[in-house]
Amino acid sequence: MSERATSVISALIVEDEQLACDELAYLLKEFPDFEVVGTAKHGLQALKLIEDLEPDVVFLDVQMPGLDGLGVIRKLKEKGGRLPHFILATAYDQYAVEAFKLEALDYLLKPIEKERLALTIERARRIVAEKNKATPAESVPPPRPAPHRTKLLVRSGNRNLIVDANDVIYATIDDGLITIVATNLEGQSNYRTIEELQSNLDPDTFWRVHRSYLVNINRIKEVIPWFKSSYMLRMDDKRQTEIPVSRVQTKRLRTLLKL
Repeated sequence: MSERATSVISALIVEDEQLACDELAYLLKEFPDFEVVGTAKHGLQALKLIEDLEPDVVFLDVQMPGLDGLGVIRKLKEKGGRLPHFILATAYDQYAVEAFKLEALDYLLKPIEKERLALTIERARRIVAEKNKATPAESVPPPRPAPHRTKLLVRSGNRNLIVDANDVIYATIDDGLITIVATNLEGQSNYRTIEELQSNLDPDTFWRVHRSYLVNINRIKEVIPWFKSSYMLRMDDKRQTEIPVSRVQTKRLRTLLKL
């Protein structure tokens, strides 16, 4: 199972025309090491799925209602963090220069020819393999310049409250704002990034399960099997929040809980 997980390249298809989406998914079946983990019909849906599924490669249409394909790439670059490789697939050639300025891996013109797709797939295989070798494991905790904090400041309403770190259930970041959910309260943290917050907490207790989530492993209530051999964590808060485990952290989850 683990051997297969390291060799399979996950792909997301973003295409507003169902026929074109189905055609590309059909062509990708010819490449067994590529696994389509999801599809999106517009840019906003693509942003959500890219964050949740963390695909290696995204086949991205350019012209879509609302947020277009190039806009998706720009939004993700603004957020920072790990980005997938983007392969633009469109019927128009005038966006090619802008696509490569945004560091797209390739640019395919519709209708997509199987031979041309094969060249793209080979290039993606090589680049993803090189990236995986160069990327340090996320499970390694970042350097800690200070001792682990046992108390955190949480802003709730107009109050600055002190929370015991052990009472923190999870923290999440959205648009640069970190929200901390604790046993009896929820509020905002004064840390700027999840990495900064994590570096000040005990790494044996707080685990970065996803680029947007840091969880207290002692407050995990349930592990739920999810899409494509991945998992969701149901936390022990009042809403019983379900948090996705990224593909790269699934192996650690299996080891931690003997799954």
